[in-house]
Amino acid sequence: MNEKIRKHIFFYGRVQGVGFRYYSVYKARQLGLTGWVKNLYDGSVEMEVQGDERSIDELIMFLENQRFILIERMDAKSIKLEDDYDFYER
Repeated sequence: MNEKIRKHIFFYGRVQGVGFRYYSVYKARQLGLTGWVKNLYDGSVEMEVQGDERSIDELIMFLENQRFILIERMDAKSIKLEDDYDFYER
């Protein structure tokens, strides 16, 4: 079994009004990831996501390949694991 990690990520670019949160929830649940995603007032999106690193990378690649989403920059850091049971919009 792969080791679980948790990432806190800010996404910048064309990430609001393009289905980013919807696709995040859909794919994260499909991959068995937990955490949350929310829009911020500056037009960026904030996410905490927990699971194995390969699945988190797969989620990000999935988002990068969506038609209207354009991720110009990401700021990510590893943080402490939490007891999440789902992936949801905040």
